[in-house]
Amino acid sequence: MKKRVISTLMIMVMLFGLIGCKNNEKDNRVAITMYLWDKSMSRELTPWLETQFPDIDFTFVVGYNTMDFYTDLNKRGSLPDIITCRRFSLNDASDMSDMLMDLSETDVVGSYYDNYIENNREPGGAIRWLPMCAEVDGYIANVDLFEKYGIPLPENYAEFTEACRRFDELGLQCYVNDYREDYSCMEALQGCAIPELMTMEGIMWRTEYENENLDVQVGLDENVWPDVFDKFEQYMKDTMVEPEDVEMSFEIMKSDLVEGRAAIMRGTANDCAVLRKEDNINTVMLPYFGETAKDNWLLTYPTCQVAVNRNVEQDEEKNAAVMQVLEAMFSEEGQKHVAVDNAVLSYNKNVNIEINDVFSQVLDCINSNHLYIRLASAEMFSVSKNVVQNMIRGEYGAEEAYQDFHTQLTTVREAETSEYITTQSTGYAYDFGENGSSAASAVINTLRKQCGSDMAIGYSSVVTAPVFEGEYTRQQLNWLVANRESMRSGQLTGSEIKLLMEWLVNVKQDGSNPIRHENFIPVTSGMEYALTDNGDGTYTLGEITVNGKLLDDHTVYSVAIFGDMDYIEAPFYCNCPMPEVLEAKMKAVDTNVYALFNSALEGGNPFEIPTEYVTIKR
Repeated sequence: MKKRVISTLMIMVMLFGLIGCKNNEKDNRVAITMYLWDKSMSRELTPWLETQFPDIDFTFVVGYNTMDFYTDLNKRGSLPDIITCRRFSLNDASDMSDMLMDLSETDVVGSYYDNYIENNREPGGAIRWLPMCAEVDGYIANVDLFEKYGIPLPENYAEFTEACRRFDELGLQCYVNDYREDYSCMEALQGCAIPELMTMEGIMWRTEYENENLDVQVGLDENVWPDVFDKFEQYMKDTMVEPEDVEMSFEIMKSDLVEGRAAIMRGTANDCAVLRKEDNINTVMLPYFGETAKDNWLLTYPTCQVAVNRNVEQDEEKNAAVMQVLEAMFSEEGQKHVAVDNAVLSYNKNVNIEINDVFSQVLDCINSNHLYIRLASAEMFSVSKNVVQNMIRGEYGAEEAYQDFHTQLTTVREAETSEYITTQSTGYAYDFGENGSSAASAVINTLRKQCGSDMAIGYSSVVTAPVFEGEYTRQQLNWLVANRESMRSGQLTGSEIKLLMEWLVNVKQDGSNPIRHENFIPVTSGMEYALTDNGDGTYTLGEITVNGKLLDDHTVYSVAIFGDMDYIEAPFYCNCPMPEVLEAKMKAVDTNVYALFNSALEGGNPFEIPTEYVTIKR
């Protein structure tokens, strides 16, 4: 009898030991927080990274694609380990320079073609930002329309203008551009004069501009930029731009090409590939034309720029892990997972991304490394839109446009004083623990109270940061709520709420998983639930309770859900469409979630206190 008791005790000790080991596995891993410029990075890259590095505990957060967002996180002491951002320039990132790691001596930097990585070098020699594979922006040509009218595809600027003339005579547009958008104005201005911008004088000016500071505002130079505006003025005439083109949207521009009213549109190589696949249009990319074919260039911009928090250097184990992650991201396989199916190019020497067929007419540019990286500071976007649209409207010519652009760049603007909406006396952590995220719970609880529903559920990415102690402006509150968050609401019975939670938690029969990363586990308010961690990245829903009592199947509740529906439903993300019975009852609400959240806190109201909304069984 005594031996049996001892044996039973030993088995229990071993079992508890194994359970303890499983619970501590996560604690023993290196923790790395990586902010994503867009959810598209979670299509293939983030799951691949988790597979490649099982010893790293990743937290992936979909942030905002602006340097202002990261500058604010930096000021609040919450900069992530790895940062990604597409709308970038050294100029905009200068405020964070001291908080970012110098990567100039890393193997990753050594893998770049010099002319691309040098754009990111600071005067002191540091390189803190690494450009990911290149999106290509330029001309998308409808090949069949050229062949129909016997007009050859142009190979230089003279042939381009001749094509414009001949299509105009036929009553068609040769070229359309969505000049309503700031990026289109900026890219047209730079694209038509890339040879000038890539001269030694142009490169020296760009270096000076990118490294300006508050004491020295760098305007346009007197050698290169007057020629840029002269060329753009002629470019507008050659492409028959009309004043009403300032209202041209991408949708109108695309329909003009698809329906045969225009032969060429501005767009990316990915747009070109989509037109081929979805609209069955025979399209190819054309370059920004120079005087000869040797002067042609492709305008590019990195899919995103990547930087590392300098604090990572203080932890030797984390530093080594982050360097391994960077090397993986910028490897050939890593860049393919970033690009997914997009038509992109690489700035790195030893990365061979298969050249998409849409590039068949621009191989000379690719082979000669004629890939211009757009100058894309925040003020370049805004000032380009203002000045280019004024030129299109006929308000002034090249000389006046140059002067106005220069003045806007060099005018020192007083920092806008933003009104504080509320002051938060208690901070709440973003970290996802055994009972969820305190920050996410505080936000969903606040939204539920404001919309007046019995229950609220947040899914996909809910918040972007901790709830900080201190003052909040309207913009800071907007940044706290995840991007592209929308709202649905309806009346559901308890059994339908169970179906709703099963949809948001359980892996589907085809293997589709609504929870791609642990910090995307649903956040609930007005109810609590349990789930089981299956140990393979999937979860199973357990009991649902309301105030400690089991959810009644027949009671009717008002329910609001908040999240990115495209993320959970799209085939290339989670591939988990909402069940039809729920879709019929949970209707999209024409309510701006950010405005709803701001209105809840206006006048100094605090965030609602977080609750322990989930219990995870491992």
